[in-house]
Amino acid sequence: MGAVPETHTGWTFLTNHARVLAAIADDPNTRIRDLAAHCRLTERAVQKIISDLEQDGYLSHTRQGRSNAYRIEKGATLRHPAEVEAGLTVAALLSVLARHDAQRGRTRRPRTTPAQTRGAEVDE
Repeated sequence: MGAVPETHTGWTFLTNHARVLAAIADDPNTRIRDLAAHCRLTERAVQKIISDLEQDGYLSHTRQGRSNAYRIEKGATLRHPAEVEAGLTVAALLSVLARHDAQRGRTRRPRTTPAQTRGAEVDE
């Protein structure tokens, strides 16, 4: 089992929930272990975040053999009252994050092949 990621003191702009959701958007077939390493969280924390996101309708998954394929509900409205009133959606958040990464020239984690993503869906 891997080491527990370093703790971070202070505040951050993005919540752990947003970071996990963005990482899943990059690769809907990613493993919890890989999400945890990418987001610098424990596997248990990622499991809890995924459970929260599924419970509130932002994410769902299907089993594919021994792994999961995640489906993001991009039309879901973000949770904060001001975001709800403004109609801000998961798709808008993910779009901003993707644009930011592209502008910085950040290298994304490798995407899976079409055969690996078979069955993985993202609602538009």
